[in-house]
Amino acid sequence: YESHLHARPVVTKMFTGSLLWGIGDAVAQIVPFLSAGKDSVDGVTAFTYDWPRTTRAAFFGFAIHAPLSHLHFNFLEWMTIRLKVQGLAIPIFKAFMEQFVYWSWFSNSLYHGAMGAMQGQNASQIYDRIANVLWETQLAQWKFWIPIQLVNFQFTPVRHQLNVVLVTSIAWTALLS
Repeated sequence: YESHLHARPVVTKMFTGSLLWGIGDAVAQIVPFLSAGKDSVDGVTAFTYDWPRTTRAAFFGFAIHAPLSHLHFNFLEWMTIRLKVQGLAIPIFKAFMEQFVYWSWFSNSLYHGAMGAMQGQNASQIYDRIANVLWETQLAQWKFWIPIQLVNFQFTPVRHQLNVVLVTSIAWTALLS
């Protein structure tokens, strides 16, 4: 993995992102079913796996999230170097920039917009979708992601920071479902 990450970082992250976004969606679909209990005919709850939903999630991870996240994490690193941020201020600065200045607002809007577009929604429906969920998503994101990103930014090399996010996103996706 490390040699692929070094030789072709964006492509490697795209395939990793696709796999882990797909797994995250699978977990998000299966866990609620398993935790719902048995409450229908013959004691078994009917469950139909939504393969198009997982395909959309995997595509988003591959084509949109991973390449943009690669740029995002490298941009944060460039800013800390350019602004001469040092020591324990680095993770605080990066988390602040990511969560409050630009990334979380952009990435959450992009996610909801892309999912709406892939589901065939028109521009007005996508706008309404984003308007209805963005603030609630942001509040949940700050509670969940700020502590994780403070640790990630302090201890994880930049080339692996997206991997931390992708693995942790499995739990985040299940939490949002």
